[in-house]
Amino acid sequence: MLNIPFGSTRFCDGVSRRSFMRIGTFAFGATALTQADLLRAEAAQSGGRSLANHKAVINIFLGGGPPHQDMWDLKPDAPAEVRGEFRPINTKVTGIQIGETFPRIAAAADKFAFIRSVVGAGGGHDAFQATTGWRQDSLAPMGGRPSIGSVAARLQGNVDPSVPPFVGLAEKTQHAPWSDPGRTGFLGAAYGAFKPSGPDLANMVLNGSNKDQLAGRRQLLTSFDQLRGGLERDGTLKTADLHTARAMDVLLSSKLVDALDISKESDRVRARYGDGKPYQFQYDGAPTVNEQLLMARRLVEAGVRVVTLSYGRWDSHGKNFDLVRDHGAKLDQCLTALVEDLDVRGMLDDVTVIAWGEFGRTPKINTGAGRDHWPQVSCAILAGGGMKTGQVIGATNRLGEYAVARPVTFGEVFATLYHNLGLNPMHHTVADPTGRPQHLADGPPMPELV
Repeated sequence: MLNIPFGSTRFCDGVSRRSFMRIGTFAFGATALTQADLLRAEAAQSGGRSLANHKAVINIFLGGGPPHQDMWDLKPDAPAEVRGEFRPINTKVTGIQIGETFPRIAAAADKFAFIRSVVGAGGGHDAFQATTGWRQDSLAPMGGRPSIGSVAARLQGNVDPSVPPFVGLAEKTQHAPWSDPGRTGFLGAAYGAFKPSGPDLANMVLNGSNKDQLAGRRQLLTSFDQLRGGLERDGTLKTADLHTARAMDVLLSSKLVDALDISKESDRVRARYGDGKPYQFQYDGAPTVNEQLLMARRLVEAGVRVVTLSYGRWDSHGKNFDLVRDHGAKLDQCLTALVEDLDVRGMLDDVTVIAWGEFGRTPKINTGAGRDHWPQVSCAILAGGGMKTGQVIGATNRLGEYAVARPVTFGEVFATLYHNLGLNPMHHTVADPTGRPQHLADGPPMPELV
């Protein structure tokens, strides 16, 4: 185990002259500062963003299947056994109503797009479609489809050599498929997600002497590579070499570790996101770790292209409304904090945020005050990425049973995410093990959003 302190340098409460001048831009000559002004001033004081020009996706998986009719698609005119306990509330956008559990999102609805008609779910209790856009049986004999993070790592590579392009923050869950950050599929292990959890994070951190030794080790490995440069190497050796090179880059830099250390944020910023505690209704799923959304923002600033995380356990066969009150209120806080944060830092047009699950819930409430699995239709909420927000896309019937207007497939959503990353889903391809080019998605980006 490599034992290293973070070694961060703290300054007193003083602000640099440059930051003071930035803050002064908001203060002098203004009779009242808005919340956005205060957030911008705080971002300026903290140095703002470090990498301003790369596109990124933050994919928040609501494992278990969130109930669409209790979140973004309420049915107030349905019978009591369908409409449930929540009332719709107005949002900042005239004509759009969402569930009462989400007042912060309602107040910022102009920055969100609500999809009420996601169709085509395979029905599996896993993150596969929400990380790839494909069903599990697609190209299964050759390893299956790769996730968007693996594709971005393969086609776009690192923004910074010391920061992996694909990071999975999901806490380990008893039901393992809910903490899947996104599979590599036929692309192979070299393009997997970096998982900075538990002991893995401690093993990343180096002290000064170990850092010197590691630098020497890298030189030695380079010498060996030069000696065997003329030898034939199979795919396994190439993968091992790639892993070694990436590990060295990470270990010899503090950027990734710094990005994961949210203690570097002010108390005010952390309070805006909240911590999501106490963790309730977790069972075999993910905790409601609000701080992971803050960590995701920091990782994108450091150069990560795709961040995935699993938020909460939404499999509400019982006590559905108690669960949504708990999970929904926490998601309302951290999701709006993330979007506000990205906005005031000038990152929102470059970073796409999406939160969704593997399927929806039954319109009819069961005898345990729960809703059961309903693959027929589900929902999603998106922000950022330069998209046309402040709108609802699609509609379900009066009981929330099926899409009656603009059904949206997982593939269309992923085509939009790829487009926002700077990849053309109709043009760019990745080669499968047979050498055949495979398209990134099975349709074009959503014209309503791009």
